[in-house]
Amino acid sequence: MEQVQILIVEDEILVAQDISNRLSKMNYSIAGVALSSQKALDFLEENASIDIILIDIILHGALDGIELARIINEKYRIPFIFLTSHADRNIVSRAISVKPYAYILKPFNDRQLSVAIEMALINFANGKPEKNPLRTHEFTVADNKVMQIMDSLFLKKKHHFERVPLDEILFLQADSNYSVIYTQTGSFVYSMVLKKIEPQLPTNKFLRIHRSYVINIHKVKGFEGNTLFIGDKKIPVSKTYRNNVFKLFKTI
Repeated sequence: MEQVQILIVEDEILVAQDISNRLSKMNYSIAGVALSSQKALDFLEENASIDIILIDIILHGALDGIELARIINEKYRIPFIFLTSHADRNIVSRAISVKPYAYILKPFNDRQLSVAIEMALINFANGKPEKNPLRTHEFTVADNKVMQIMDSLFLKKKHHFERVPLDEILFLQADSNYSVIYTQTGSFVYSMVLKKIEPQLPTNKFLRIHRSYVINIHKVKGFEGNTLFIGDKKIPVSKTYRNNVFKLFKTI
């Protein structure tokens, strides 16, 4: 599991520090703070591991936040969130034109910041930018989603997200109306049935072997009878899936 890496683009140092402190308390990692659009672009050229960018719309310099976002759309595949104290119709219209994935009006609280990050990840994973940036979003436990972005799943742990590379996931287990995602270093519990999570998993890596189990086929260490060994766990294979499962493993 890896902390989500966030780049803050804000030219007011005290505001940038406040945002940084809030995000750190939420268990997000601050990849960097850029005081201008050009510094943000320089940072992106040297750092390929940014997951989310927070951009103040009004920035000093040749490029404001909206023009920076336009370049990010053209050169990078990274979700961004606009920060602004301006609700002016013209500014909002320009902001919408570059397809932000969330939008926060200053001043904001921790809850609004947390919700904006969740909204940005959901919109980005679904390929749907925020069309109504000033609307209010709220999430309940039932809204929790498993999101695949690039080669990772973004999974919620309490009130923040962690990025889990697909290669670190061992298996998923259904438990009534809950699902548990087991990784090499821990687990995540979701209040949703396994069949709703399964579509987010690439079929070349993951396979259902039982109504209660979906496994990472690359993590199977061996098998005996109708049982697979993954990590220190023994996972049963049901008759329904037996032929599809065992044809993947060559025996001597």
